[in-house]
Amino acid sequence: MTLERRYWDSDCFLGWLKSEEGKVELCRQVLNRAAAGDIQIITSTLTIAEVLDLRGHEKIGKNRRQQVIDFFKKSYITPVTITRRIAENSRELVWDHGIKPKDALHVATAIHAQITLLNTFDSGLISKSKLIGNPPLVIEKPRLDQPELPGT
Repeated sequence: MTLERRYWDSDCFLGWLKSEEGKVELCRQVLNRAAAGDIQIITSTLTIAEVLDLRGHEKIGKNRRQQVIDFFKKSYITPVTITRRIAENSRELVWDHGIKPKDALHVATAIHAQITLLNTFDSGLISKSKLIGNPPLVIEKPRLDQPELPGT
């Protein structure tokens, strides 16, 4: 069995860390499979800081510092550093596809890492599914019964 690789934006991690209703169970299913060694979750290094204070969500306080630090050190989570190339590609996504800048950084990072599935709870980003990238990037909520991805 091939290790499945998928991208999670900050909203997925926050849904898990904050036990948000409607999100935590979907995230739990994926995280359980990741902990079992079936899934590798890729994310931007931006996520490590962004989850602490994502617009529209309650902040994660200092009292949870160690929990957050330890969580992002899990072997099944791979952070990808934002390079100049990724930043420039994200700028093009903002201009050409109307994606918000931080979301564009996540999309550009996923494309750079050659990921074909991006998980998010952001409906605006989900509306861009299969419209960006080559092969087209599938953008949807986390779930285990994923559709057949391009190139599989």
